[in-house]
Amino acid sequence: MSERPRAVVFAYHTVGARSLEILLRQGVEVSLVVTHADDPAENVWFESVLELAQLNDLAVITPADPNHPEVRAQVAACRPQWLFSFYYRHLLGPALLAIPERGALNLHGSLLPKYRGRVPVNWAVLHGESETGVSLHRMVEKPDAGELLAQEAVPILPNDTAARVFERIVCAGERLLVRHLPDLLAGRLAGRPLDLAAGSYFGGRRPEDGRIDWQQPAWSVHNLIRAVAPPYPGAFFEHRGKRLAVLGSYWQGQTARAAGPRLYREQERWYADCVDGRRILLTRLELDGEPLTAARCQAAFGETVIHPDIPSSQGVSLT
Repeated sequence: MSERPRAVVFAYHTVGARSLEILLRQGVEVSLVVTHADDPAENVWFESVLELAQLNDLAVITPADPNHPEVRAQVAACRPQWLFSFYYRHLLGPALLAIPERGALNLHGSLLPKYRGRVPVNWAVLHGESETGVSLHRMVEKPDAGELLAQEAVPILPNDTAARVFERIVCAGERLLVRHLPDLLAGRLAGRPLDLAAGSYFGGRRPEDGRIDWQQPAWSVHNLIRAVAPPYPGAFFEHRGKRLAVLGSYWQGQTARAAGPRLYREQERWYADCVDGRRILLTRLELDGEPLTAARCQAAFGETVIHPDIPSSQGVSLT
């Protein structure tokens, strides 16, 4: 009987949990799981790699720094043939990547070389892309830059939120691993170099990056709203010293009723007329955590039509 392939798995989030489960069901011997301790300040809406590892009686650790010498020694002691990274949040250094006999691989949430780096699904929605996907690639010191082994594309529809696209990403990752893992483990999966010049790299995002710039066209405003809609922190803007949360929108490509930017009620719905002459249906508009009704708007602002404050310097950070 041939020896089972041995792996150390760095994983987090739903993609990490589902991918780990596929490795186990495909007969991979997972000697060690490295994951993150959940941050109590974060909205943890996703599946737990830690719980899955414990259910399967796997050795699991949650180091603050995966590149610490003690962690490297623990990984090396497992004598892994493979190292897998599935939505693990820290970069793995060259010393770690050199440990596995047959290579280190990462499952990334974009169609590489596009959207290398952090939170690729959110960036793809923010930029109005019509598709994205997952990519299995070899890991090198430079982030998301190693040889591409396999990809699976998914659509992004005009009213998809990042969370909805992420659900498709999870399923695409499962399909990719089920389809290609046997060939990978058998050494039959050929790769090709990535043309990084044809792609893009983006950093992480902060809650403050959800600030709406009402000087942008309607499509751009809609893309921001859906890119950061719950369970992410959400889009927002200030008006007369109060913060309004815009947590949902719907694109119909309609013509604005008047010069924008302005927010107003029509047939019991909120709309935003934007500076390019288009309008957006706002499906979830809140003040102080509660839905903004016409009565609450009148009470808070003394008006039922909102002309958002536009600071002289405003925009969405792309860093």
